[in-house]
Amino acid sequence: MILINLLPHREAARKRRKDLFNVGLGLSALSGGLLAGLIFLWFQAQISSQQDRNQMLQSEIKRFDAQIKDIAGLETEIAALRARQQAVEDLQSDRNLPVHLLTELVRQLPEGVYVNSVRQDGQSVTLQGVSQSNERVSELLRNLGNNSPWFSRPELVEIVAGNVTLAPRDLRRVANFNIKVKLVRAKEAEKAKASSSAPTQPASAPSTPLAQ
Repeated sequence: MILINLLPHREAARKRRKDLFNVGLGLSALSGGLLAGLIFLWFQAQISSQQDRNQMLQSEIKRFDAQIKDIAGLETEIAALRARQQAVEDLQSDRNLPVHLLTELVRQLPEGVYVNSVRQDGQSVTLQGVSQSNERVSELLRNLGNNSPWFSRPELVEIVAGNVTLAPRDLRRVANFNIKVKLVRAKEAEKAKASSSAPTQPASAPSTPLAQ
């Protein structure tokens, strides 16, 4: 006897394959979703860890900024103390500047030059006087600029010709001058003295061959 299957087996096989495909597709989607979720959680954990590190770095930076401000304040205080100490030392060393001023002025005045007034304003000194000629005023400028460690940068402000009556019939022409010069501080003058008084080694004479 021949058995003939009249049921729609092709449709049933096609349905089974479709169901298997849908199940596989669902499993793939579920696996992909789980994997994406795991990756998302991992990234979130990394971001959170990095944010924690950034927060720690920010707090350390703030702490270092506070320390830097403290150090800057200490440096400012140290600089102010050094400036005060330097001012006190300058005052102590400059106590005898008027004495040096008058002593050196007497030494450097050429013959025929007379000073009528001396005015000191800090390190600046103004000299007003009378000279027998312009050449003697030039000599005074050279002396103040080159021959004394206590003076520097002499400047001729004004020179005016004038007359001086020595006797009823003795009228002489003179030069009225006004000179400004800088008075050197004591420690700088001492350094200049030391450098100028340092002995210089004489150059050795070249040797000459002995005559044969």
